[in-house]
Amino acid sequence: MTAPPFTPDFRVPEPRGLCTDCGVSRMADAKACGRACQFIKPDYPGLETRMHGRARDNLQPDETGFGVFRRMLRARLTPPKEGAQWTGIASRIGERLLETGAVEAVLTVAPDPEDRWKPRPVIVMRAQDMAGCRGMRMGYSPLVALMEEVAVRGLKKVALIGIPCQVYAVRALEEEFGLEKLYVIGTPCSDNTTTENFHTFLALLDDAPETISYLEFRADFRVELRFDDGRKKLIPFLSLPISKLPRDFFPLTCRTCVDYTNALSDLTVGYMAGEGDQWLIVRNERGEELVALLGEELVSSPPGSSGKRAPHVAAFIANVERAAGGLPLRSMPDWVRPLVSFLQPRIGPKGLEFARTRLEMKAAETVIHLRREEPGKIKNMVPAHVWRLLEAYGLKPADGERKDPG
Repeated sequence: MTAPPFTPDFRVPEPRGLCTDCGVSRMADAKACGRACQFIKPDYPGLETRMHGRARDNLQPDETGFGVFRRMLRARLTPPKEGAQWTGIASRIGERLLETGAVEAVLTVAPDPEDRWKPRPVIVMRAQDMAGCRGMRMGYSPLVALMEEVAVRGLKKVALIGIPCQVYAVRALEEEFGLEKLYVIGTPCSDNTTTENFHTFLALLDDAPETISYLEFRADFRVELRFDDGRKKLIPFLSLPISKLPRDFFPLTCRTCVDYTNALSDLTVGYMAGEGDQWLIVRNERGEELVALLGEELVSSPPGSSGKRAPHVAAFIANVERAAGGLPLRSMPDWVRPLVSFLQPRIGPKGLEFARTRLEMKAAETVIHLRREEPGKIKNMVPAHVWRLLEAYGLKPADGERKDPG
């Protein structure tokens, strides 16, 4: 009988500096960070060509932002999986890969036994164990380090469910892992923080933070909380206690990440363009295989799009630029907030336009924060497609800030 999920015992110190602890620094060849880290000298066109057969087409506006794709879907599982963050598409794909024998193992994260919000990297080899990996975790997880255990076990066909910094590292080193098959299911990621910081945030949202079992930033401009006793609570984005968080709540890595949509995955599973459902970006043939595994369980349709993002992005840029550092300023008077919170989900951008809004905000945030805190890294860290996203807002590279003039 196959063993339960394997959990590594990392005995080396956590890395420091501009690092999300993807796991490469914990491997035997820690120097691999130099060729695997998206925060050192990323090569998106090169890796996209290797993974998808071509780099993103910048004449196709959505590829400039979302990355290479064959098609995008608004989708949901029916029935939804219990305990899933949305309907359970990502974890169900992991189950199906194991059930069909397409892979021998799935590398992903599960909740830590002592803290349900803390991610714990695991190797899952039984389909039924994927259920224990459902839901959102918050914090750093050295998932890529599990590739050493994969090699020790002689596994050749594996899948990985990961966030962008983990996926970039895996793709950069993929040819060194000696695998016969690797499926990558990517989830979008924005503004991660430590698990400890996340608990601080939960404590600002409710008087009994230990009873919060679910948190999600929804596409209707509200945060949804669920509690152990079945209660639900919705908080408008503008009512979040952002000003009470410490300046370093979101680390520089997350404020300067240029890969929100996980462009090197075979299939990205998110929600931003889902309008209440999930959002799938099918990037290549392997991504098509992953979607096909779900069969009639998956209900899908083309994603919608409405509203205008430009004024929201422009206001965000102005807000971040005014900030003295750390989190964006929120200068809106308290009496205006309820009105704006009422209007946002009704007249604000929706569907793909909502996803484009967030993507362009992240692009602007990257440039602004790097200019303030690490100006010497802009040339290597900011790829050409990010500058293209910002042209409409007057954010252009200064002398020495752009490596690729294309």
